[in-house]
Amino acid sequence: MSTQRYTPEFKEEAVRQIVDRGYSVAEVSERLGVSAHSLYKWVKAVKPDRSDQHAADLVEAKSEILKLRAQLRRTEEERDILKKAARYFARDPE
Repeated sequence: MSTQRYTPEFKEEAVRQIVDRGYSVAEVSERLGVSAHSLYKWVKAVKPDRSDQHAADLVEAKSEILKLRAQLRRTEEERDILKKAARYFARDPE
């Protein structure tokens, strides 16, 4: 049984997608072909020590804000597509 090795750059990008861009571990795992267990370990390795609760709360709040911003961006794109479709179908057929 061989274990696949990933470059530090690959791991950083995977963690960045989860922490900064707000994607779920399952989404990133499926897209990159990496086990969710590995992703959880990588994310845990880059998070600050939990002994400083205030810093941990700030990291958690920032993560939530980034996740909500990503969700808002996706929702706005969907809304814009629906507006364009409504305009297209509302046109007078000539």
